[in-house]
Amino acid sequence: MSKSIIIIGSGMGGLSAGIYGQMNGFDTRIYEMNYRPGGQCTSWKRGEYTFDACIHHLMGCSPDSKLNQFWQEIGAMPTELAYTKECVSVASSDGRIFYDYYDPDGLEKHLYALSPQDKEVIREYVDGIRDLSKYDMMGDLTMGNIPGLLGHLPTVIRNMKWFKITMEEFAKRFRDPFLQKAFPLLVYSNPSIPVFLHLMRHASGYRRDIAWPVGASTSFVDGIVNRYKALGGRLYCRKKVIKIITDNGRAVGVRLEDGTEELADIVISNADGRKTLLEMLDAKYMDERLRAYCTEPADMTEFAVTVFLGVNRDLSEEPSSLILLLDKPATLSGQEFTSLEMQTYSFDKTMAPEGKGVIKVEFRSAYSYWKQLSADRQEYEAEKQSVAKQVISLLENHFQGITNQIEVVDVSTLLTWERFMGGTHGFSNAPSKELNFIGSLLSSKDMTLSGLDNFYFVGIWATSVGALFLNAMSGKKAIKRICRKEGLKFNVKIE
Repeated sequence: MSKSIIIIGSGMGGLSAGIYGQMNGFDTRIYEMNYRPGGQCTSWKRGEYTFDACIHHLMGCSPDSKLNQFWQEIGAMPTELAYTKECVSVASSDGRIFYDYYDPDGLEKHLYALSPQDKEVIREYVDGIRDLSKYDMMGDLTMGNIPGLLGHLPTVIRNMKWFKITMEEFAKRFRDPFLQKAFPLLVYSNPSIPVFLHLMRHASGYRRDIAWPVGASTSFVDGIVNRYKALGGRLYCRKKVIKIITDNGRAVGVRLEDGTEELADIVISNADGRKTLLEMLDAKYMDERLRAYCTEPADMTEFAVTVFLGVNRDLSEEPSSLILLLDKPATLSGQEFTSLEMQTYSFDKTMAPEGKGVIKVEFRSAYSYWKQLSADRQEYEAEKQSVAKQVISLLENHFQGITNQIEVVDVSTLLTWERFMGGTHGFSNAPSKELNFIGSLLSSKDMTLSGLDNFYFVGIWATSVGALFLNAMSGKKAIKRICRKEGLKFNVKIE
C-alpha cells in the first residue's frame, strides 16, 4: 500500500511536491486555504484587463535548457511564449533611454551611441554577457548537474571579478552621468546585487531562455495543476489547515479550520514558515536557528506596493520592463524615490483589448506604514487611491496624456498579500536570514525540523529566495529526500 502525503498550500513548491509525489507512487492531497491554487503565482481580471502580480523574467523557456526539462516534468511547458528584445530599459526625464538589449551586438552598438567615451567599460560588460551566454550554467546549477558545473569552472574563474562587484560599484566606472544612474537599477532596482547574477540573467535572455507565458501567471499555473490532477493528485481549495498533528515526534496529519482531521504518513508545508512553526506546530520544534528565522522581518520590503493600470493607450512601442528616472525625488507611501520601476504587457495580447494596455508599477514600502493604516479601513483605502494618483502623475512625463487614458486602477499592498496568502509580513513570507542564491540551489538543510520526523518544508522557507523556479524545484527536492529515506528509486515521468 502506497504511503500518503498531505501538502499544506498549493504554491509552486506544494504543486511540484504533489506532482513528483504522484510520480513516485505516493498518495498525495493538497489543502489550499484560497479559492484557487498557485499561491503568489497569480493574476486576475479587472474588467477587460488582466493584472499579473508575479512573473517578471521567467527562466527555463528554451527547449535547449535543462531548466526547461524541469518545467516540462511538472506540466508548465510547452506553453505559448512571448519574447522581448531587452532585459530592462531606463529612461531619463530629459528623454534619453538605455535599452539593455539581450543581443550583445545590438547592446554594444547602442551603448557606444549613448556614451562613446565609455567604450572600454561597455566592451567589458558586453564581453561578460557573451562569455556567459555560451553555456547553460543556470541549468546545470539548478538541476544539480555536478559534471556540468565542473565543466563551467574555467568560465567561472574567468568571471570571478563579477562576483566581487555590485551593480552600484560597476556603475561608477562609467563617465556618462545617465549610465551611472541607470546601471545600479537594472536588477529590480537593487544596487547591491553582484554583477555576475545580472550577467547570468542577461545571458539567459540572449539564449532565449527567458520569456513570458502568454495568458499570465494563472494560465502558467493551470498547466501545472492539470499535470497534478492527471497523475491522480487531489487538490482541495478553501480548506485552511490550522494545526499539524504530531505523535511521538512524527507528523501524522493536519487539522482543518472546520475541525476536520486528515491523517497521512508524511506532511509537507508550503505555507508561511512562521505560521507553520509558531501556530500549526505550537512552537514545539524550535532551535536557535529557527527562532532566528522567525524573528520579525525587516520593516522595509521590496515589491510592497503595486499599482496596476488598465489604459486606453497603445503600449506596443514601449519597453517591456522600464525604469523611469525622476527629475526630482517623489514621496510614495512614506518613502522617497528617485526612480520608478514598471512593466508593460503589450507583448501579451490576452491581457488587454486591441489598442489598450496594462502597466504595473512596483515599489518598496514599510510594513508598519500599511499595518497602522489598516486599523482604519477608510484611511487605508484613501491612501491606496492617493498613491495611485501620485504614480499616474509621475508617469505623465514619459507617457504624456496618460492621466485621461486610465480606465482601471487596482492597488495591492503588503496587507493585500497577508489576506490573500494567510502569511505574515506581506509578500515574501521569507525567513529572517541572509539571501543565498547558490546555497538555495545546492542545500536542503532548511527542509526538515530537528525532533519532528516525516515533516518537510517547501517553497520560500526552504530556499529563502523568491525565484519562481527555485520554489518549484524545492518540491522536487523534497520528494527526492523522501524517496531516499523510504529506500525508493526516484522516478520522473513525462507523458
